[in-house]
Amino acid sequence: MTTSPIPTDGTSGTERARTARAVSLGWVPVEACRLPVADQPMRLAAFESLFADAVTGVERVGAHLLRLALAPDPAFAARTAELAVREADCCGFFTFTLTAAQGTLALEVAVPPERAHVLDGIAAQAEAAKARP
Repeated sequence: MTTSPIPTDGTSGTERARTARAVSLGWVPVEACRLPVADQPMRLAAFESLFADAVTGVERVGAHLLRLALAPDPAFAARTAELAVREADCCGFFTFTLTAAQGTLALEVAVPPERAHVLDGIAAQAEAAKARP
């Protein structure tokens, strides 16, 4: 019998669906994340919200590096920095670099080779959020 990463402790159907979607996106490596499973839906929602509000471009720079262009707004920079710090705390394999220069804002996400698939999931989520009206 396999165990599911989806919470069965009375969390809402929406939370379970978000957790399932995060796992299916492939960028929530359960074995490497110290964030409690019950908190993962809220983290996913925070990323979805940021991506929908701020992402203007998604570029896979290399096998282990993803660059997200963001609308150059101080509020987006603050949200991005806070989320990056929280994510790096629970998933230590991430390296986040937030750059504001010459009227642009970008978040680079780097991972070690064994976590390259994580960038595919982040890129897919960012593209999907960016495409929503």
